[in-house]
Amino acid sequence: MVVVQMNEGTFLKRNEMQLDTKSQKKKKSAFIEGAIDAAFIGESIAKHQNKTNIGAHHIFLGQVRKDKVGDEKVEAIEYTAYKEMAEKEIERIREHAFEKYDLVCMHIFHSLGIVEAGEICLFVFVSAVHREVSFQASKYIVEEIKAKVPIFGKELLGDASHQWKINK
Repeated sequence: MVVVQMNEGTFLKRNEMQLDTKSQKKKKSAFIEGAIDAAFIGESIAKHQNKTNIGAHHIFLGQVRKDKVGDEKVEAIEYTAYKEMAEKEIERIREHAFEKYDLVCMHIFHSLGIVEAGEICLFVFVSAVHREVSFQASKYIVEEIKAKVPIFGKELLGDASHQWKINK
């Protein structure tokens, strides 16, 4: 942990989720209520146009499928999470990805609540100097999220029944 004295009596601990001064920003939550819309994704991309040290972006978008379960179809998924634990695990994945890959920037967002079939539920945006690094890092991040972050999906079926989704 790095501790920096901001001014007399105020210290900033760099690896904490919240900072000790009001003038500093809190880290953004990785969670968005409902579907992740195209405008949000587009705005995220647009914000990187002036970052001229970036040579490649890799974007992964997870979309809710209208799978068939028996005679019914998945109409939506209701996502829930152990938020505090999930945020810590996502932060661990972020830190490890920055250590493992030569990344310039990274954003991770996952939906909570109901997301209809066809809508986006996961947005991973990785930027690097070179494309191969961005590909590898994106795959690593998505696989780690699916395997280790306590996010749960309840598939809502057309007949008003449900089943819990198992990540593959």
